[in-house]
Parts: sequence; C-alpha cells; structure tokens
Amino acid sequence: MKRVSILLLLFIAVPLAAQVTPGDNLEVTGIPTIPGELVQRTGQYQNVRSAGFSDWLPDGSGMYISTRFGNTAQIHHVAAPGAARRQLTFFEEPVYGASADPRPGKHGFCFTRDVGGGEFYQIYYFDTQTGAATLLTDGESRNSGAYWAHESGVFAYSSNRRNGKDTDVWIMDPDAPDATWNLTEKSGAWYPVAWAPTDDRLVVVQYISANVTHPYIADLKTRELTPLFDESKKVSYGSSEWAPDGKLIYYTSDEDDEFKQLYTYNVETGKKTNLTPELRWDIAGVSISDDGQYLAYTMNEDGISTLHLFTMPDMTPVIFDPIPVGLIGGLSFSPDNKSLALSINAASSPTDVHVLSLVTGSLTRWTTSEVGGLNTDEFSSPQLIHYPTFDEVDGKAREIPAFVYLPKNTSDKAPVIISIHGGPEGQSRPYFSSTTQYWVNELGCAVIMPNVRGSTGYGKTYLALDNGFNREHSVQDIGALLDWIATQPHLDKDRVAVFGGSYGGYMVLASMTHYPERIKCGVDVVGISNFVTFLKNTKAYRRDLRRVEYGDERDEAMREHLEKISPSNNAGKIRSALFVAQGENDPRVPASEARQIVEAVKGNGIPVWTMFAKDEGHGFRKKNNRDYFMWATILFFQEYLLK
Repeated sequence: MKRVSILLLLFIAVPLAAQVTPGDNLEVTGIPTIPGELVQRTGQYQNVRSAGFSDWLPDGSGMYISTRFGNTAQIHHVAAPGAARRQLTFFEEPVYGASADPRPGKHGFCFTRDVGGGEFYQIYYFDTQTGAATLLTDGESRNSGAYWAHESGVFAYSSNRRNGKDTDVWIMDPDAPDATWNLTEKSGAWYPVAWAPTDDRLVVVQYISANVTHPYIADLKTRELTPLFDESKKVSYGSSEWAPDGKLIYYTSDEDDEFKQLYTYNVETGKKTNLTPELRWDIAGVSISDDGQYLAYTMNEDGISTLHLFTMPDMTPVIFDPIPVGLIGGLSFSPDNKSLALSINAASSPTDVHVLSLVTGSLTRWTTSEVGGLNTDEFSSPQLIHYPTFDEVDGKAREIPAFVYLPKNTSDKAPVIISIHGGPEGQSRPYFSSTTQYWVNELGCAVIMPNVRGSTGYGKTYLALDNGFNREHSVQDIGALLDWIATQPHLDKDRVAVFGGSYGGYMVLASMTHYPERIKCGVDVVGISNFVTFLKNTKAYRRDLRRVEYGDERDEAMREHLEKISPSNNAGKIRSALFVAQGENDPRVPASEARQIVEAVKGNGIPVWTMFAKDEGHGFRKKNNRDYFMWATILFFQEYLLK
C-alpha cells in the first residue's frame, strides 16, 4: 500500500502558484501581473527568516528575541539553546525591541510599535503572565526606549512629546506613567545612554550630526547637565558604559584620531585615558558585565565585524572560539555574568543569536533560522575591492571600498546591479540578503555595493567628504565605479542598473541624470528627488539634523546649489527605465518626493513603474509588501536590464 501511494504521488502534478495582483493597500502603475512561476521560484528566498537578540530575562530563564513567523517581526521567548521560539506578541504592525523589566517580582518587558510605518513609536508594557500589553506613552508623539535603571524601578526614554520638534530625555515609572518627567527640556535631539550604578545620574547625548555629538552627565535630582568634554569641538561620541564602581565611564570617541577608539573618563578627576590608541578602525558596540570583570567591544574592520573580549581591569584578552565572518550586534552580558549574547549575520546565512561562554570560550548557537530549504553553500560570498575615483589623497588616487557578489558562472559577461546604501552616513557591509542572493544566483547578475564618500566606517574625514556643497562628489564616485566596471572582463558595462533606498534613492536618480548613457535602468526606493522640498516636508523633529548633512536651504547660496543638483530639476536627462517605490506614511522622505520625480520624467518617453504602499513608511516592513516589491523588481530587471 505504501508503494502504491508513492507511485500515485509521482503522477500528481505540482500546481503552480497563482498569478498575483496588487492588494488594495498598493497603488501601482506600469507593473504587470506577477506570474505564478515567479511567485513559486521566489518562495524559498522570501521565506528566509532571521532572529535578533533583544534582552536576557533577569531570572536566568532565557532570552527575548525578535523574529517573524507571520507578516511582521514579533517578540519571542527562547529558554535555552535550540529551544522552541515561543511567540509572545501578536500584532499586525512590527514590534521593536524587548527591554526586560528588572524589578523584583515583575514579569514583563517594554517594547515599541508604530502604525503603518509612520515612525511615531509608542512604548508599551507587556505582562508575560497575563499576556496584556499596556500603552505607556501618549499615543501621539515619537518615542524610543525604554532604558531601565538598575534598581530604582524607572526607565529613561527619548520623546518629542513636548513640542513635536525637539527630542528630550524623559524618566518614567511604568506603574505611574502620568508622573513621567522631562530630564533635559532643551532644543535639539537628546538621548539616554548610560545609567550610573546608583541611578542618580545618567549619561545623555545631544546628537548634532554623524560627526558631532555632545555627552553630558545629567543629575536626576537637580536636572543639572554637566558637559563631559569641550562642547566647542567637533567630536563624535559613541557608546558609553559606567564601571560598576561608578568611578569610570568607558566611552568611544574620535576626539584624537580619525576613528572611534575606547577611552575611560574618571568622574572625580576628569582625567581621560585612551585604551586603544593603536586601532585604525572604528569601535562600534561596547558592553561591560554587571560585576565589572569583563569588557567586550566590536570593531568595524573595512565593513566586517570583529569581537574583542577582555578581563578587567587590566584588559587581558580572552581566548574564545572563532566567530563567523560577518556582522556582530546585540552585545549583552547575561545576568549571572557567565555568558555574552551576540547577534551574528554572515554573508551566506541570516542573523541568528549565539552565546559565548565566558568560562570556556565556547560559542553556542541559540537560534537556527530557516533559509527556505535553500543550500547556503551555493550562495555567493562578497569580495572586498577598492577602486580609484576622481580625486587624490597624498598624491595617489583616492580608493573607494566596495563589496562585489559574483554569479557562479562568469564565462559570459554578467549584468551589474549597483546597490547604493542610504543614510547618507550608512555603510554597505557583507550582510546576508536573500534578495541579493536571488539577483546573483537566479538572474545571473553581479551585485556591487560601494561605500562612496560620506559612508561610515572609514574615518571622520571620509565621513564628511560629501557634506554641503560637495554632495555630488559622491555621485562622481559612482561614475568612477562605472569606469572600473568597464575594465572588468567578466562584467557587462552595457548592462548596468542602479538600486537604492532613501539617500541611496537620491543616488540612483542622480546617477541616472549624470550618466544616462551608461545606466540601463534604476530602482528608486523612498528616495529624495529634491533637497529643498525634502527639507521643507520632512518631519520637524528631523529637519535641523538633515540640514547639517545636506545644507541649510534657508541660506540663499545653498538653496541655489540644492536646487541645481536636485534630480527633479534635472529629470529631463533621465533616458532609461525607472521604477519608483514609496510608503505613503513615510515621515523621513515624504511620498511627495516620489510623486514629483514620477511627474517630472513622464515626458521623457521612458518606461516608469510605480508602487505606493498605503500601510508603509520609510521602506517596506510587512512581508506581503516586501514580497510584491521583490517580484516587481525582478520583473523590472528582467525587462530592462537583462535583455
């Protein structure tokens, strides 16, 4: 009987997936019906999952992680390595973070959630015993946090609830949210960074730009803000951690060098000490165990994360198992000070949670995310290259770093997709992307991710090279990449596409206006099309921060420059097919930026596809929308790049 069943199965035709038309939440033009064959082929890639560390449970009963089983990422509990991921939150909108309640006798965590991608995040408290989620913030302002104090039962968070423009640091007792009070109440953007061990002081940071931040010690009793360093200096301060004895603050800064190094600041004497003067890359995350015996930090080495672990106070290196090459985040010591949690993302595998034993040095994988049944051994790993650009450094051509993914078969010249990061202070890094792997493995394209000037990770001078009147110098770096592609025998210089989101979307449009004969098509996702209208319409709490980067449009000379370089004012130069995708609720780059570039290129006689999502903001966070965008992008490349 069993044999007959197997034979019958062999003759049953596997049905193809049905064609897909856009749902009511999507407004599209130009995009054809998605064929069932494409839906079926992409199914495995679209069902790749990931799991990121959120927080340890204070009682030692495991950890909270963020992962997706339905349409959006939610909070799950994992009790032990390889244990089942038990879902706790069930919302239509994605949930961010899980900050465990450290108070004795309490069982819960805080998380944030917005509506429709509008980024007006609210803080909720989730009671794990009752399953109830309680709104703690006002339901209207933009909030982030919560950062729990050690023992006082309160948490710090940032919010623009005072006036909708300035972001202050607030203190809340979750049992009395109506008594929440403002710690900073000043203009600008302020964020909580590190609680003192006694909970009477808090390091807060005023964020000016990617190059400039000002740290202060805030006294919770007097509300006095004491600057840690000279406020007149243009210095970027990153991570901060108090030593458990309250005498030292560990922090990262580029005050003495191109890169962020690790320092200590003596709170009593004001003396600072550079602990890592020999490092030539940025230190990213820093964490100290509660007992003060261990310190860990990650370093960004040409886009790749490396972990460094020490015993304190002598900073003796700890030997541990090799860490997979890729990106490391979520550094967090366990409550018993015996383990260190890590979120690790490798180029050929999605993010998963690992735990490093401080006793044995062994690395244990806690989560194993599904990869849709795909063989990750067949995935393309990126090569790091450096190509020359138009200007010089010390008499030699400046070199731009980039990661290159190549298809397995390079006997024929491969079409090229240049994928440009946003920010603009972002950085392309060798992270896992099922979309990138589909482009490489299934479409046979080479994917190049450049870190043009203005990218994080290569020193503060490099970071500032595209500011203000130098904006188009980063576009010239793309022109230099096109020159490099033309010299590569396995790349097809006549079939090059540009793809990017946010600032990367601007770079797509600008590249298409500057190099119209060298680019076959472009995909602009939530991109800036005109800097003046962007600065006018972006949300008020972001406007001054963006002026520091792009230039102040209220200055006549800068306004003239911004109008001159804006793609919407040069749209007549775009001669190749364009796909514009946008979330209607985007608070950063309003949907009007997408609509005006579409309107501007209508008379060019080129194909223009559009996708507007009514339930999304700055990008696509819901799986159904991400899937449709992926299908549409593939069809777009098949039609306008591969032919």
